[in-house]
Amino acid sequence: MRRNFRYQIRRWHRYLGLLAGLQFLGWTIGGLYFSWSNMDEIHGDLQRRETPALTWQPGWVSPDSVLSQLPAKSNLLDLKVVNVLSAPMYQVKYLPLGSKEVLYQLAETKTGRLRPMLSRPEAIQVAQAAFLPNVEVQKVEYITAANVNGHHEYRESPLPAWAVTMDHPSGCTVYVPAALGTATKFRNEKWRLFDFLWMLHTMDYQTRDHFGNWLLRAFSIAGVLTVLSGIGLYVSSSRFMRKR
Repeated sequence: MRRNFRYQIRRWHRYLGLLAGLQFLGWTIGGLYFSWSNMDEIHGDLQRRETPALTWQPGWVSPDSVLSQLPAKSNLLDLKVVNVLSAPMYQVKYLPLGSKEVLYQLAETKTGRLRPMLSRPEAIQVAQAAFLPNVEVQKVEYITAANVNGHHEYRESPLPAWAVTMDHPSGCTVYVPAALGTATKFRNEKWRLFDFLWMLHTMDYQTRDHFGNWLLRAFSIAGVLTVLSGIGLYVSSSRFMRKR
């Protein structure tokens, strides 16, 4: 019986190790990369040019004049002043009544006039002004949905947006939401490697950020069973157990 018991434990340990081993390797490699990486570099903070703080200037119209032009019965979520192409602008974040889609609107601080979304040349100017060092633009794309044409890296962010890829060794793409007027995300090759390893870490191959998926839970349980079967195999093969 003891021999059969050890055989069954050894068998389960082998199968569990084969099933979970590659995933454990991915977790370990990912953990090493995460712990040894400079997160400021991965987030693109070292390539982001600092912008001067804006202060209230005489002659600016009241934000009320801007809010009165938005759809009736909209819920104001945020309002701030941002620098868009060297001009101060009100940036309004709001939610129309009965809608689930958050919207954004730019307006001139001096006149209160609503500003249209950024055009392609304007988005290029914004991206180049925000990026360090001064480089040329390699490619520009207009995206209206995430996870399209490789732009999963811009998930859960305002759309539509301009994806401006810089001619730089980092392969950095600067994302400029057309309605916000500012560069919001910098995605370079180191970030993409980080994101790939993070996907393996969470085992969420679509959104990449959902820790509660059943695949991750199943492999976590498999990992516990692998360790327990190893302990059981050690105990059942120990000198004390063989003497019994």
